Amino acid sequence: MKMDVIVVSGPPGSGSTSVSKLLAEKLGYRYFVPGKIHKDIAGKKNETDSALAAWRSAEGSSDEFHRSLDKLQIDEAKKGKVVICGKLAIHFLKDISDCKVWLDIPLEVRAKRTAERDGIPFEEALKKISERQEIERKEWKRIYGFDYFYQREIADYILDSSGMTLKETVDRILSFVRD
Repeated sequence: MKMDVIVVSGPPGSGSTSVSKLLAEKLGYRYFVPGKIHKDIAGKKNETDSALAAWRSAEGSSDEFHRSLDKLQIDEAKKGKVVICGKLAIHFLKDISDCKVWLDIPLEVRAKRTAERDGIPFEEALKKISERQEIERKEWKRIYGFDYFYQREIADYILDSSGMTLKETVDRILSFVRD
């Protein structure tokens, strides 16, 4: 099956960024993540702190800013041969993408991975991931009128990669894409 546009999404700390980058590399596709622009507003060192700081800023929580990111990811998808990692990508690209992947990882596993990645204690990571998830769900519900976790229901492939390495996760997605 030929795939030109693959989207990867999931809750905070699910590994969608790492998975999308490696997936794009293995396919020889471009990689695009609108959330990087959002997080760059804050200029923090780690991803979780950047996301939280961005959401707390006037620009990072504005409707106009988020709608501009939506347009960017739609424009990138229309160019084809791209893997897009976006928290709302499944929703906004449902009619453009060839494959929609939702990474469905339990909160505790996401917190553990975040703690290791950011070099912080597990309890701190759990608090930050939970807070980020709560803010994202609340703010996107305010902006768009839906809970972005509904995307799990419209994904083509749902994967719990809790016990998998990054390579195993990407290989599993590639196997699905190629079948």
